Amino acid sequence: MFENFASRLVDVARGAIFARIGGSGRPILLLHGYPQTHVMWHGVVDRLTGDHTVVVVDLPGYGLSFRPRTVPDHSEHAKRALGDDLVELMAALGFETFAVAGHDRGGRVAYRMALDHPGVVSAAGAFDVVPTGEVWSRADAQMALTYWHWAFLAQPAPLPEDLIDANPSAFFESHVRALGLGRAPDRYPEELMTLYRGILDDPTVVHAICEDYRAGAGIDREHDDHDRSAGRRIGCPLLVLWSASGALPRFYGDVAAVWEPWAVDLRGRALDAGHFLVEDQPEQVADELLGLLRRASGPPGAREPLPR
Repeated sequence: MFENFASRLVDVARGAIFARIGGSGRPILLLHGYPQTHVMWHGVVDRLTGDHTVVVVDLPGYGLSFRPRTVPDHSEHAKRALGDDLVELMAALGFETFAVAGHDRGGRVAYRMALDHPGVVSAAGAFDVVPTGEVWSRADAQMALTYWHWAFLAQPAPLPEDLIDANPSAFFESHVRALGLGRAPDRYPEELMTLYRGILDDPTVVHAICEDYRAGAGIDREHDDHDRSAGRRIGCPLLVLWSASGALPRFYGDVAAVWEPWAVDLRGRALDAGHFLVEDQPEQVADELLGLLRRASGPPGAREPLPR
C-alpha cells in the first residue's frame, strides 16, 4: 500500500497532521471516516496519481495526527475546525486550491470545507452521508435504532469512552462490523482488519471519536442550520455517492434530493456496495473521482450536473 507515496508530519497551527503524498498534477485531498485512517483509500489512490497529486491524511484525532483539545462546546472537534486545519496543511504543501473528497465523517469535513472555503476548494465529494443538520432535523425512530451510535457517542464524557474502552473488541465486532466493514469478499485482507480493530485500543482515539460525535450533535449542526437558513450553497462541483443497500435510501428515499438545496452543481448516484463503499468498490469510486476532477477543471459551461 502507498508504495510510491512519501510520508510527512505537517505542522499546522493546532498540531501536526500525518499525510502521505503521491503523484503529480492538480491536487486532491482524500479524507477517511469513522473508525478508520487514511489507509481506507489504498485501493483508489494509484488510479488517481497518473494525472493528480494525491494527499491522504489521518484526520486530527486519529492515527498519527494530533489530538484536538477538549473544550466544553466541542468546537475543537468541529468539522469547521478540522477543515481549517486541512486548508492550512494543503497550503503548507504548496496547494492554494485543491479538490477534496471524504467518506463518512471525512465527507462531513469535505462539504464543510467547500462551504467555508469556496475560493480554495475546487471540487468536493461526500460519500454515504447527508448534511449533519439534515440528519438531526429528519431523525426518527428508524434512524435512532439503526444509527444508534450517533446518540451513544455524543453522550457526555466519560460514559461512552468508558464503555468502549472496557471491551473494544466487542464494540468493533458488534457495531463496526455490523456497519459493513469487512463484508465485501476479497476487499479486506486480515492484516487490514487487524489494523482497523487496533484503532479502538487507543483511548485517545476513542475520546476523539466521541468528541467528533458530540460536535456533530451540537456545533456542527448549528453551522449547518445557519448556512441552510442563510441560503449558502456549495458552489464548486459536488459528487455524492451512497450505498444502494445501505441506510440512507431507507432513511431518505432520494438521497440526491436531500443534497440538492445544498449545491449548485451536483452529481450523485448509488453504488452496489455497503456503507464502506470506497473499499467495497474502489474502481468505481476512482472513476467517479476522476469524473469530478474533470468537471472541476473544465469551463463553467461544462459543469452541468450529470444525470443521477
